Amino acid sequence: MKKLCIAAMATAVLLSCGGKQQQQQEPQEEATLSGLYKSKFETEVNGQPTDLYVLKNAKGAEACVTNWGGRLVSVMVPDKNGKMTDVVLGYDSIQAYINSTGNFGALIGRYGNRIANGKFKLDGTEYTLPQNDKTNCLHGGPEGFDRQMWTASQTSGQSVTLTYVSKDGEAGFPGNLNVTVTYTLTDDNAIDIKYEATTDKKTVVNLTNHSYFNLSGVPGSQILDHELSINADSYTPVDDNLIPTGIAKVDGTPLDLRKAQPVGAHIDDDFDQLTKAGGYDHNWVLNTKGDDTQVAATVYAPTSGILMEVYTNEPGLQVYCGNMMAEQETGKHGTVYPRRGAICLESQHYPDSPNHPDFPSTVLEPGQKYYSHCVYKFSTK
Repeated sequence: MKKLCIAAMATAVLLSCGGKQQQQQEPQEEATLSGLYKSKFETEVNGQPTDLYVLKNAKGAEACVTNWGGRLVSVMVPDKNGKMTDVVLGYDSIQAYINSTGNFGALIGRYGNRIANGKFKLDGTEYTLPQNDKTNCLHGGPEGFDRQMWTASQTSGQSVTLTYVSKDGEAGFPGNLNVTVTYTLTDDNAIDIKYEATTDKKTVVNLTNHSYFNLSGVPGSQILDHELSINADSYTPVDDNLIPTGIAKVDGTPLDLRKAQPVGAHIDDDFDQLTKAGGYDHNWVLNTKGDDTQVAATVYAPTSGILMEVYTNEPGLQVYCGNMMAEQETGKHGTVYPRRGAICLESQHYPDSPNHPDFPSTVLEPGQKYYSHCVYKFSTK
């Protein structure tokens, strides 16, 4: 009897040890470099699966993208001391993105920026869009591309391609629009974004990315010390509804940013345009004239030494300095984002172009291909 008890105890000990060993061997989910977990981005929206796509380059930089809204979730690049730093704001779960009304890191369409009174005409036909910004249609309306499910294909360890079909009449826009957007993390630490689209009916298109950048490496800080330069002699002044009234020179105004200066240097100056927008929230008319090898803008954070250069083939760049960010918004890893806690640089055609025949056209016709290119390149100095 004693032998049986001893044998039973030995068996129990072995099973216990084996159980512990098995438990220890069970793989645990590994976080991304930015501390994100793929499982927190895996769900279903409208019957389609969401996921987190991780891009890495040869230098150890990392970018994460989710296919809900085609959003850039994180970008990890080295600071002046080699410390990997997340330079974009966002959330650490897909549910937080869905619950938010903001557009952190999102792909914006069918028309980025504002269309006055939510209306425009093509060949004599008037199209009516949702008004979600006073009387304007902003960023394609409340259910724009930033809140749609994109089909994702990770073509390599450094690139992910997203596709979406915007159906004829969606948000009031004409034509079935087939959109392809490719995010690539290059080996020189740049986020390269290529946008392509075709339509079966004459329409308007203006796609962009709405990432909120903070290069400081200090979670929860403002960007007022970030040094900003914009390669533009002109901008599009706005009315009280932030709709362009034409094109004006930057000379002698706080919008002259041809030489780098801290964002906070003049953002609150007593200047009509700044008062209307609550700070910088304007479209600059780029001097680059579609040449995406020329620098369109730069942002530099003295604390981290991180420099971001922007390149684009677009004629305009909307620069927004978080004037309308909530005073407190909890983002990744519990970080509380303050007002003016980030800067957005949205490559684009000018706001309300469909209602301004003198602006570069955003019309896309059947048989044509829409192509837009933007690069955010990171280095240190």
